Amino acid sequence: MTEEGAMSVPEDPAVAGWYRYGPEPGTTQGSAVLVGHVDSDTGALGEFAALYEVERGDRVEVHRAGAEPSAYRVVSRATVPKDELSSSAFRRTGQPVLTLITCAPPFVPERGGYLANLVVTARPERP
Repeated sequence: MTEEGAMSVPEDPAVAGWYRYGPEPGTTQGSAVLVGHVDSDTGALGEFAALYEVERGDRVEVHRAGAEPSAYRVVSRATVPKDELSSSAFRRTGQPVLTLITCAPPFVPERGGYLANLVVTARPERP
């Protein structure tokens, strides 16, 4: 988190970050949130650029050091203005979900870059 309370995103576009104040991926309740860049300042694609192609029903796996992979199925995707990102994306209770967040167009440099977020929500895959 930044001093202003905003979630920080790893600088390296090849790395996804976990919102550490919420549940970890693979837990039994709440929204595990991962964030990442869609691209870099040079225009190179980031790890989360692939989210632009994700569709309902697609499989998503989260790999973490020292843990078994967690598998999910996409149930929804939405583009929302950055200032309208719902606090429910960060809930700590309720049914378990994985919430993936990256930047989305429009890109307006004079207003700080991307003005929206792509939010992909996935539910745990049942064994």
